[in-house]
Amino acid sequence: MAAIAALWRKAMDYVKTKEFRDYVTSTHFWGPVANWGLPMAAFRDMKASPDIISGRMTTALILYSMAFMRFAYRVQPRNLLLMACHSANVVAQSVQASRFVVYHYGGGAEKTPAVATVIATGVATTATTTPTAADDTPFTTDTTACD
Repeated sequence: MAAIAALWRKAMDYVKTKEFRDYVTSTHFWGPVANWGLPMAAFRDMKASPDIISGRMTTALILYSMAFMRFAYRVQPRNLLLMACHSANVVAQSVQASRFVVYHYGGGAEKTPAVATVIATGVATTATTTPTAADDTPFTTDTTACD
């Protein structure tokens, strides 16, 4: 317990230093903090249906984060917080890319029935259809809630 108290005291002493205040008020801190929205949104979207995933945007975000991971490591002083943010984003976007590929090219889109939900004036209606070869428009919606 004494070791934890000593570690806590050392951390509190560091927080009171000018070096820490300079770091917290710099772009080396606030840039990555703002950037954490990208991986957080990707992790949140993992619960959503894979039909909303954009393959092009996911690929662009993977490449963007890979490039900025290198930048965060190469810049002096090294910005490890930014590198951690982009590493998390590469992982999250890679999972989203795999969900996109499985859904669109692995047969997931044909197995999943199309569901359209319309919410208006507090009333939700749902119409479900399954795509068939003879049907050119596999999605239908019930428009009674939009009247």
